[in-house]
Amino acid sequence: MQVSPPGCPQAHCSHLRSLFEAVYALIKNRIHRLPVLDPVSGTVLHILTHKRLLKFLHIFGTLLPRPSFLYRTIQDLGIGTFRDLAVVLETAPILTALDIFVDRRVSALPVVNEYGTHPQDERLGLGWGLGEPSGESVGSQVVGLYSRFDVIHLAAQQTYNHLDMSVGEALRQRTLCLEGVLSCQPHESLGEVIDRIAREQVHRLVLVDETQHLLGVVSLSDILQALVLSPAGIDALGA
Repeated sequence: MQVSPPGCPQAHCSHLRSLFEAVYALIKNRIHRLPVLDPVSGTVLHILTHKRLLKFLHIFGTLLPRPSFLYRTIQDLGIGTFRDLAVVLETAPILTALDIFVDRRVSALPVVNEYGTHPQDERLGLGWGLGEPSGESVGSQVVGLYSRFDVIHLAAQQTYNHLDMSVGEALRQRTLCLEGVLSCQPHESLGEVIDRIAREQVHRLVLVDETQHLLGVVSLSDILQALVLSPAGIDALGA
């Protein structure tokens, strides 16, 4: 297996390597696809993704004894990203969202409203897309999710001249069934969160409180780290 620096497209593994090593390579390199090569010819045999790996583990994991940590809450396990979150206001133009994608190297942005700040906002250090909300109202709530797949759809529709359109309006004009907002709460168990992600086939869950205020994001990388690597004492996310 070749493990390259973050973002390096040369990361790959042999079909003789284990799934454990494949998970490690995906997370450590911060890549979404890992080519599986024939070690002799160099031919690409498969492409492994976070989603396919989690689906496999979700299906065949039922044949094994259920580990006790799956019953612990995601808050207790500390799974997810909680600080310095990249988000975008629903009133921000699409161009702002594109800038954040590039600057923060993220693949999706929680879209929040402008109803004011929430006590969690300052603690989380939210990376706002267009200025910072202010006021004493109920706080910023998650109203959508804008992802890189929305950008691909934008290019497919050849609407390059509409980059001043607000993110909120772009979400309302979706003509394809793209990934929406699915959430989880801190009191839910890791097993429940894995079941939801696998069932809905999404790449992440937005972590919210009971009033839909943003607390964090739980990604497939977070789940695979907790499910596969953490029990072995390896932290590829922090490596």
